[in-house]
Amino acid sequence: MKHPKFGPFLLALALFGILLFMPVQYLFPLINSDKVEQAATSLNTDVFQGTAIQKKMLQDHKYLPLYGSSELSRLDVYHPSNYFKINPEGFTPYLIGRGGTQSLVHFLSLAATSDEIKNKRIVFILSPQWFIKQGLDDAHFSPNFSALQAYDFVFNSNLTPKMKKKAAKRLLKFEVVRQDKLLTTMLEGLVHDDFVRTCKADVMKPFAYTYKNVLERKDIVNALTNDKKRKPNTDGSLKGLSLEQLSARAEETGAQESRSNEFGIVDKYYQHKIAPKLSELKGYKAIESYDQSPEYEDLQMILDLLKQNNTKALFISIPVNGPWYDYAEFPKERRYVYYQKIRHFIEKDGFPVADFSAHEYDTYFMKDTIHIGWKGWVHLNESLKQFHHITN
Repeated sequence: MKHPKFGPFLLALALFGILLFMPVQYLFPLINSDKVEQAATSLNTDVFQGTAIQKKMLQDHKYLPLYGSSELSRLDVYHPSNYFKINPEGFTPYLIGRGGTQSLVHFLSLAATSDEIKNKRIVFILSPQWFIKQGLDDAHFSPNFSALQAYDFVFNSNLTPKMKKKAAKRLLKFEVVRQDKLLTTMLEGLVHDDFVRTCKADVMKPFAYTYKNVLERKDIVNALTNDKKRKPNTDGSLKGLSLEQLSARAEETGAQESRSNEFGIVDKYYQHKIAPKLSELKGYKAIESYDQSPEYEDLQMILDLLKQNNTKALFISIPVNGPWYDYAEFPKERRYVYYQKIRHFIEKDGFPVADFSAHEYDTYFMKDTIHIGWKGWVHLNESLKQFHHITN
């Protein structure tokens, strides 16, 4: 009678345990520089919601991370990812964000890379529409939420207890977080000081830590198998042009691509999204305001985290499309209250702001109602150049 051989099984189990609980940074060398480079413009969800490639990127001084939202995907020839391929300035933009990404999502991403952003240069693009009265909602938070980054946040010893309590309390407001009972238990342990919830969190801690490790290994696999590569959209004729010449070229492009309307909105978007219901949109923003929003507190958590890590950050304040917002009856006075507030809000913590609010009526500065475009990218690129040279 043959006796069962448990040796191979036990060896496999031991190897699995080693792989699961060894420090994840030991696996980072598996991610080569080509993977990081192709991720710089891929806007791949797995990369955005992961940590491995972002950490690898932040260790390379050639990259300048750009944190933003849907404007990052407007990759025309003036977009920084394309423009600086033609006119290199010693850095490569790395895009982090997508539509619906706001401060709380970026806070989790920055917290997960808190070691790597120390003394690092980053750029953060702010959109006015983030600051609506109700703030970030489940519809925008849920698809951008990263369970890996949330579990990393729970175990992040680099964050102060006060910051962790504030962020945990905010996260618990969202349904996608509350659906994860293990994560909810851990966050409630951070928020509340009572004996029962603290004990529950302590009991569940080993399970949460193991699950975090599983998510980290999955992230490594996603990083290694990510082959989404975006083809550059470059225009060699932009090489060596002055700021004035670039602005003139961008104005020509904007005029050619937005002939169908007086708002300077790109034709395809205007014809499909606006023209069919133009009369219904008259005055639809009449009661909106951007000066009171939970978004300010979410942004404050980012500012506190960046200060704590001595991160050199440039904030870019994007304007709205002036002619369109006039049509939507969002008063100029109310818009300028926001512009002034957001600038002072950031500068009070010592960070510079590239304030583009004076360009509301600059033709072709915006590509549609809210997204920066042609001439806007030209000015943003100039701000990136100046920031790089000042902080380099």
